[in-house]
Amino acid sequence: MKNSTVSQISTVTLFRFRGTNAFWIFGQMQKAKKKFEQVPGLQFFKLMGSGGKNGFSKMLNVNVYALHCVWKSEQDATNFFKKSETFSEFKSRSTELYHIFSKAVKAHGLWDGTNPYEAEAITASGPILVITRARIKLRFLLKFWRHVPSLGKKVDQAAGSIFSIGIGEYPWFMQATFSIWDSYESMRAYAYGSPLHMEVVKKTRELGWYSEELFANFIPYKTEGSWEGLELDL
Repeated sequence: MKNSTVSQISTVTLFRFRGTNAFWIFGQMQKAKKKFEQVPGLQFFKLMGSGGKNGFSKMLNVNVYALHCVWKSEQDATNFFKKSETFSEFKSRSTELYHIFSKAVKAHGLWDGTNPYEAEAITASGPILVITRARIKLRFLLKFWRHVPSLGKKVDQAAGSIFSIGIGEYPWFMQATFSIWDSYESMRAYAYGSPLHMEVVKKTRELGWYSEELFANFIPYKTEGSWEGLELDL
């Protein structure tokens, strides 16, 4: 990573919860919002659930959640993860936790009426992290969900795909995808070379499935923890 000039960073934290703690985290989807709003240096945040079958399913996965944050600086993020009582409880109740620290390099569109990312001119020579997010118009829900499960399978099978998961703020109509690729070239090859992906993009443009959407690329530069028993060192 070269030519970094902006101090803003983004983090994605994946959690796994078991037993009664799965009920606890479900309740935090609303209860924790006020606590997060008071965190110093936190500019934007979303606590999201996931679906079954790597997230790309209408069925909910009650065990896996994601916390996406945008910070003024890495120090603000570190202070929260190391010193916050709120995060300490999240950590102690989870059975697995994985942090990814990254810098935004491209972002267009809106998330809840804003684009929270300060994109940087960074030269990437390794893995790239991608977040896409959409608010689906209710009248297009059935058509959207006919395509998403198959699309999720194709992402996992694509050359250069390291990891992907479907996440969302609310089931079925506020959806986001989080994926990691071994290079920018691999990500573009899938985005513009997969017939199924291109069909979904075409239908999105022609039919106007979304009332709001955002697409962002990031350069991951640090990871902590493990996921599914593996240390995904990027």
